[in-house]
Amino acid sequence: MSPDAVTGPNTTTSRALQRGTCGRTGKVRYLWRLLWGLAMLKSLGTGVVALVGLAWSMASPADQTIIAAGARNAAPPVLAIPALDAAAADHFARMALACVHREYPNKISHVLNGDTDAKVPHALTPTFYGCLDWHSAVHGHWLLARLVHEFPNEPFAAEARAALNQSLTPENIAGDVAYLAQPGRTSFERPYGLAWLLTLAAELRQWNDPDAQRWSQNLMPLEAAAAANIKRWAPDLHYPIRVGDHPQTGFSFGLIWDWAGVAHDDEMRAILRQRAKDFYLNDRRCPMTYEPSGEDFLSPCLGEADFMRRVLDAKTYAKWLRQFLPQIPTDRSAAWLKPAIVTDREDPKLAHLDGLNLSRAWMLEGIASGLPKRDRRIESLHAAAGNHASVALIMVTSDHYEGAHWLGTFAVYLTTRAGMPSAQAPGG
Repeated sequence: MSPDAVTGPNTTTSRALQRGTCGRTGKVRYLWRLLWGLAMLKSLGTGVVALVGLAWSMASPADQTIIAAGARNAAPPVLAIPALDAAAADHFARMALACVHREYPNKISHVLNGDTDAKVPHALTPTFYGCLDWHSAVHGHWLLARLVHEFPNEPFAAEARAALNQSLTPENIAGDVAYLAQPGRTSFERPYGLAWLLTLAAELRQWNDPDAQRWSQNLMPLEAAAAANIKRWAPDLHYPIRVGDHPQTGFSFGLIWDWAGVAHDDEMRAILRQRAKDFYLNDRRCPMTYEPSGEDFLSPCLGEADFMRRVLDAKTYAKWLRQFLPQIPTDRSAAWLKPAIVTDREDPKLAHLDGLNLSRAWMLEGIASGLPKRDRRIESLHAAAGNHASVALIMVTSDHYEGAHWLGTFAVYLTTRAGMPSAQAPGG
């Protein structure tokens, strides 16, 4: 994200924060980030006066001038979502490179069928064993593929290609396929991890590059296994899963819908279209006031709406959204949906809320894209998306592995506009 891509009344402060000039140590830097996020939420009050005083006393006069200039603006700025530039791409790529083959720490979701199943992660799933867990390793590889696809000549590209080449071999893929096929693993990483696996497969399918096509061919057995699992499960799923983390159906259905379009899998599209009708078409007044929960990284309401814009035509979607989220204003305001506040980025569950702000941003943009061009709600959706992005993107750092092993993917998904509609007709 180039600082010049950020616009709004507090551009000077945003640029300074993105360059890391506010603060001389990691603690001071995080203190200023926290205060900036709180200020944007109009949440600065007596509870943070002590933090303000401490940070102010530790800041240089130049930094004090920068922060004071931003603080004079009482209203939260409306910021555009920045386009991904080469410097930011390098930053996010190196976050993924630091974890895709880092085996420990590791949080495996593993059913043991006997003593012989007590193995280290790379022996269980030799393709995807890094980044703390299987699904993060999968989407870490998607991040690398996406960024090399977008920035093929940047310095990180050679390292990213080497990492993808190390992982996506026929032998490794066969190991992950065999793991998924074992008894007791029917629900392994379903739907979230399988949806990201299909997203990786879609990225490789669309990339006109000899390496990418070879990796795509190698991945096909695992891609087929993931798709077959979803096709068996989704028709039997009697209720939607309306939570703010991995099991949520709305978000994963959206990823899988996009893959099915790339893979020309009409059967998958038909299954998801029927699930959309059964689960969501008659939903009304989604309770956004109940969000977020304390450990969310996905919005149940926005995830559903972002999926439905893929399935319905613009006119039908506009009517459905008016009934489903009637609180979306037409006054171009961002105040109707405030970004979540993260209190401890060393706590892996509380750090989920950084991801929530990122995913909300892309979901809001997606919802706007599904509406007719003259719909009066679009500007308010863009405004809320921009504010969520501006709070979250500056927090995507390698400082804490609890967030660093996965937040880069969410930042790249947002800033490269992954999942946004193409020239294909909605619902096509």
